[in-house]
Amino acid sequence: MSGSTARLQAINAVTSYAPISEPLNFSEVTMSELFGANVFGLSVMKDRLPKAVYESVLETVQSGSLLDPSVADVVATAMKDWAISKGATHYAHVFYPLTGSTAEKHDSFLSPDGQGGAIAEFAGKTLIQGEPDASSFPNGGIRATFEARGYTAWDVTSPAYILENPNGTTLCIPTAFVSWTGEALDKKTPLLRSMQALNKQAQRILRVFGHEEIDNVVSYAGAEQEYFLIDRHFFFARPDLIASGRTLFGAPPPKGQEFDDHYFGAIPERVLAFMLETERELFKLGIPVKTRHNEVAPGQYEVAPVFEQANLATDHQQLMMVTLKRVAEKYGMTCLLHEKPFAGVNGSGKHVNFSLGNGTQGNLLDPGDNPHANAQFLVFCAAVIRGVHKYAGLLRAVVASAGNDHRLGANEAPPAILSIFLGEQLTDVFEQISRDGDATSSKLKGKLTVGVDTLPELPKDAGDRNRTSPFAFTGNRFEFRAVGSNQSIAGPMVALNTIVAESLDFIATELEAAVASDPVELHAAIQKVLQGVMSKHGAVIFNGDGYSDAWHAEAAERGLPNLRSTVDALPTLESDEVISLFESYGVLSKRETMSRLEVFLEQYCMSVTLEARTTVEMARTVVFPAAVRYQGELASTANSLKALGYAFDADTLDKLSGLVKALQDGIAGLEAALVEQPGETLQAHAEHCRNAVLPAMLTVRAAADGLEGIVADDLWPLATYQEMLFIK
Repeated sequence: MSGSTARLQAINAVTSYAPISEPLNFSEVTMSELFGANVFGLSVMKDRLPKAVYESVLETVQSGSLLDPSVADVVATAMKDWAISKGATHYAHVFYPLTGSTAEKHDSFLSPDGQGGAIAEFAGKTLIQGEPDASSFPNGGIRATFEARGYTAWDVTSPAYILENPNGTTLCIPTAFVSWTGEALDKKTPLLRSMQALNKQAQRILRVFGHEEIDNVVSYAGAEQEYFLIDRHFFFARPDLIASGRTLFGAPPPKGQEFDDHYFGAIPERVLAFMLETERELFKLGIPVKTRHNEVAPGQYEVAPVFEQANLATDHQQLMMVTLKRVAEKYGMTCLLHEKPFAGVNGSGKHVNFSLGNGTQGNLLDPGDNPHANAQFLVFCAAVIRGVHKYAGLLRAVVASAGNDHRLGANEAPPAILSIFLGEQLTDVFEQISRDGDATSSKLKGKLTVGVDTLPELPKDAGDRNRTSPFAFTGNRFEFRAVGSNQSIAGPMVALNTIVAESLDFIATELEAAVASDPVELHAAIQKVLQGVMSKHGAVIFNGDGYSDAWHAEAAERGLPNLRSTVDALPTLESDEVISLFESYGVLSKRETMSRLEVFLEQYCMSVTLEARTTVEMARTVVFPAAVRYQGELASTANSLKALGYAFDADTLDKLSGLVKALQDGIAGLEAALVEQPGETLQAHAEHCRNAVLPAMLTVRAAADGLEGIVADDLWPLATYQEMLFIK
């Protein structure tokens, strides 16, 4: 394979790659010993704290009770001593601003002792509260830029951990981040509020069913993380990847994913080494990763953890993204978390598995062997159905981003239409309820006979799965498949917790009133409520092909919204229905909700504008010069042959010249779109980005990708899709 000097150097570096460090001694410490080794979790606290202090912290963690501030000094001292024993010199309050990234401010444990020395200090008040500069984080108008004060508040429900570096370690303390007025400037605070709301309403339902011993009901999340890996030499040879995380140019390679040979295929050695070390680092941090495999697209992979309490799962997801990127560098690769880094092959999502439950009643979305007879499950499942149907626009809004727009709705990801897949068994049960007011039977699971004597009979689920559904029931949980790979799962979990809390509130109110008037009529009241939910909200259930054109037409007839882009979806946040929802359950005030709308619109506009500017720069300074050089070579050859009396077929030169002209015209059109004044509001700016800037970018790309297929390979300056996706 030939190519420009930069590309040849990159290819040579990839093919001659050697590990930059010694292999891990994986047999030295067992995985069970390694797991949670860098976490100040309950087992460590139990060993290091006085019994009364430990029990006080445990009560807060398990029941959500108010933290006793008197224990903070004792916990802080134990946490400091533990961290120092692991080499820590600094601590950091870690928080999650509205950028969607992880933020941290590091401070040293050491303070001068007044005698020329220093002592290690870490007080309870320092543990509980920090004060980072809040002025430069997006806030959506909650505070003026010159108002810098913000507070981090210790989240005792998410354990502190040690972050390792070759030159030392840092104690990291997960925190909430609020303004001087107490308004949420982060992703964590609304999540914790939404979990409180869900717990309150879920406990009402459980009391209606006669439960007296009820543990705190929490939501659980398990987020499957998809990502791409490419060699770092290719990454640094692509200005678009550096600037925006996705390729703004790139002709389709001769081979893509059409053979389906990458999916679940043998993992390349360097990639597997990266995965093993990543898992090792995640285990140290107490992140329960379970699954790894090749994904559908070449160069695409997945890692998935088991379920955790939603707040902890959200923090762990942020840590996972940071760890994936950090460890990839060690193996000479770059981890791409953008939803669509390569056109023409599958993008990356983050399927968020959602359930709720507690220690006394278990998983409240577990249907059991006979779901038709499990009234408690049917009530909780109906609450989810009602919430998704009633607040479909909100669920679409919380997964909206410039990156996810390239993925949602294509034949690789869920459509932008929010529907629920229940499967044959549950659909049949709810159809009975809708039709008859009660369900009397459930389809059996059965056995699967393979037809080979040496293979055992396999248990067969009552229904198949549906990969085209954005919100699918998968046995004992729902899988929200529309979340983007680069997104925090906090926003989707806030929405899910709150809409389910609202539905549980509605159902609990109905059932409480019925039981108060006649306690023996609970079963009849449940039938009535479930039938009402299905009558009003059953339209959201769809088990068919979500990718088909027929479904789009049918969904419109059912009245389901189809919010195709971020620009269409985000205005849902300012609807009276959504504002009232969040205010009613103490999750977000109107000002906090509106601030998020402003921040997300601004992020969309900035992302598209950055990509557009990068497109102009690369087209003009990288693609155009290469094309003109080849144009000159062809013209020179044509003139030389003509002088010698030989005919020269100018078809290639004509096509090349046409594409060069199209490229120049496209650049001019894109520049005009960038300088055009779209209006005074962020919404108008976002609409302009979608309607004018993005189409102009595609015009430039079409010309550039056409040129890639014509310009001599030794002149083409950009690493190609074939090289990036297939050379490992």
